[in-house]
Amino acid sequence: MPEAPTDEPVVQQPASPAAGPAVASAVVGRASVPAVWPPADLLASAVEALHNPGLVVISGAPGTGRTGVLKRLGESFRGPVFSGGALAMLRGVPALALSRAVRVRLPSHEAPLLAEAVRSRVRHGLLLLDDLQWADPLTMAALPAIAEHCRIVVTLRTPHRLPGDAERALREAAAKSGAWLSMPPMPADAAAALVRQLAPSASAAVVTDLVRRAGGVPLAVVALAKHVAQGGTPRDDGLDKGLAYTVAGALADLTRPARTAMAALGLLGRPVTATVLGEGLTELVETGLVELADGVAAPVSPYTAEVAAGLLDAAERAALHRRLATLVPPREAARHLAAAGAAAEAYQVAVTAAAAAESSGDRAELLLLACDLPGVDAEPQVRIAAARAALAAGRPGSCLRVLDANGADPVAAVLRGEALLQQGSPVPAAAAVASVGDDVPAEVLGGRDRIRLLSMLTTDPGGALARAEELLGVHGDAPAHPGLRAAIAAVRAGTRQPGWEYGLASAASAAGQAGDALAARWSAWLLVETLTADARLAEASQAAAAAAAACAGDLAYSWQTRFLAAQLWCDALRGDQIDEVVRRAGDLADRTLPALARGYAVAAASLAEADGGLLAPARARLEALQNRPASAGPVLDWVTREAAWLDGRPDQAFDPSDGAVSTPLVDGLRRITARWAAYDAGTAVTAGDDLVPLAPVQATLEAWKAPDRFAEAAAAWHALARREEVRCLLAQGLLEDEAQQAVPPLLEAERLAEEAGLVVLLGRARRALRRHSIRRDTRGRRAGDELTDRERDVLRLVANGEPTRRIAGQLGISRETVETHIRSGMRKLGARTRTEAAALAIEELGQ
Repeated sequence: MPEAPTDEPVVQQPASPAAGPAVASAVVGRASVPAVWPPADLLASAVEALHNPGLVVISGAPGTGRTGVLKRLGESFRGPVFSGGALAMLRGVPALALSRAVRVRLPSHEAPLLAEAVRSRVRHGLLLLDDLQWADPLTMAALPAIAEHCRIVVTLRTPHRLPGDAERALREAAAKSGAWLSMPPMPADAAAALVRQLAPSASAAVVTDLVRRAGGVPLAVVALAKHVAQGGTPRDDGLDKGLAYTVAGALADLTRPARTAMAALGLLGRPVTATVLGEGLTELVETGLVELADGVAAPVSPYTAEVAAGLLDAAERAALHRRLATLVPPREAARHLAAAGAAAEAYQVAVTAAAAAESSGDRAELLLLACDLPGVDAEPQVRIAAARAALAAGRPGSCLRVLDANGADPVAAVLRGEALLQQGSPVPAAAAVASVGDDVPAEVLGGRDRIRLLSMLTTDPGGALARAEELLGVHGDAPAHPGLRAAIAAVRAGTRQPGWEYGLASAASAAGQAGDALAARWSAWLLVETLTADARLAEASQAAAAAAAACAGDLAYSWQTRFLAAQLWCDALRGDQIDEVVRRAGDLADRTLPALARGYAVAAASLAEADGGLLAPARARLEALQNRPASAGPVLDWVTREAAWLDGRPDQAFDPSDGAVSTPLVDGLRRITARWAAYDAGTAVTAGDDLVPLAPVQATLEAWKAPDRFAEAAAAWHALARREEVRCLLAQGLLEDEAQQAVPPLLEAERLAEEAGLVVLLGRARRALRRHSIRRDTRGRRAGDELTDRERDVLRLVANGEPTRRIAGQLGISRETVETHIRSGMRKLGARTRTEAAALAIEELGQ
């Protein structure tokens, strides 16, 4: 789709610096505007505000040059520019303006997800949004969050139709970081020069009159000057009516086909192919009101097109809407018929178009429109289809709205229960299907039993397993209903029934093939969580990566970030490629994330930083996390205690007494850390290590009682977690008095820690070796190679936990330059990883 039509002059730089201000000009359709417009001080203020992420609002009346400023800023920006804008006719389409800018489909049901999706694409570029007054509420809600991390410039017509709270939010965001700039009126001398350029034969009196009528609005100057140039005479009446009267006067001089074509553009609110506008298009192009490129016509001024549409009387407007309905795609045709008052026809078109829609979002929009048409009683099957489509599109609220809350239809009851379940209300969900009997069709019965079983899983986990086994007798060992199959697999996984892994994986696959995305993603998440809980970290990481990739392809950003965070948590626990974990987890944690994803991302980044020697940043990251999600609470608690132990503070790493419920792996790691804390503090080993479900954890805890078993414990961790294998070898060496028995495991611990970049554990291994008079030939910094100031700056920011992209933004350099400084610093400091280099740099700088 072409870019949004502009309602302002398009201004470019003068062709030659030698040209004077009265001569140098820029193209405005077929007109020219003196190069003094837009004003240089306004452009400078906007450029100054864009030095850092923030929101710049360019407000002004129609035709004052807002779009010209936007284009000038885009042309002068050194980096990627994402240009889009809202459309009048499609102002109800969620995220339309942002989707047009980034050229992809975006999440359209939740502002934080939309903000993150846009932010992940714009990054350090410049986002330009024209005609914000036509933006949908979701776009308006997401803009402040996007502006916290991205540079944004928007234009806003005044007056506009935004509610007061939306404008207030914009002003607050602009005041916080950015600017609110109002377009000043065009200077009289510049306007007069433009009139003389467009109408050379106009007398001085006419020029003065036109400048006065235009009121400093460049578009009005263009319209009136062209009218005079074509032989018209300026009229002195109605000057106080402003630009609307001026535009209406200009449109009145068009032929009827041209006025109708211009009105059609106003009703459509978007560019269209030339054939839609008919014979009047030629005149519109000749007069400069419409631009034609590659067979697509767009008004130079959308406001002019709106005025043209407003000039139609009710009968003319309805007739034009009906005509347009025959020329546009069915999705728009339904809305045009509704605007024409033909609700019954709009209903039929919407229902028919929904049946052919390729995406669940389009299907939901059309069916919801059909259900909301005034004076039309949507058929029950259409309401059911609309509710089902709304659920598939992730809109449970809309699902509940179109369903009859008091209806007895079992299908509607199941859909209502599923919507409540998606909203996180399991008890009301079970109540919604309480009246659904056993004599309903198999699909409805499966949905009812799914809702009941999942509700029971949250209220009575013990009874859920027995109920799941009963349901298998009713629905078969592999229920045909994908949602029920996923629910049963979840219950079996929770109690570790034989083959639970296959059950979850196959349930996810079956749900995906059946088109039940919610059940598929939920099953995949449960598989990742359960594998992680059982210390099967490599498998969990692979499963999370595959699920994240699938979610990315479907633009399911909330699920995608959750899987990515889980993958990074598994990699951090394995102690493998900690530099990569720090980089990716830190970058992920810097985004707008769901609480659970943020918890895992912070845990992964903090553990990897602490292992790499960046102990202060790790602690700061953990302390900065507020409102820790309950499900990630035990994970974050253990990482906090592990970081304290690594930092030589064993008193802060003892076993907590809060009795928090955690997974077998995290509970085992908590106990292992407590043993190390007790050893370092010289206190007695805490009892209570019986009935540990994980073999590697049990072997490690038993080895603390019988040190000769640490080799066995290290072997148990070998394929699971490198950092725990190193800790077992380190403990074996520390607890042996004879050098002959102590040195070999310490050397192996040293080798593994150095390969993995486990800086703190590497230091402990080398200190233990020195006790046996073994001094390792470690890599040292190169003599005469001092860190440059920029290398120190970069490494200091790495040590503070900043990802590469933010370092580049803060220092005003490219990402590639940041990586070059890091590699150079690693070479000079003799460090194997960037994390180790940052730790050494902090030590050198005394911070």
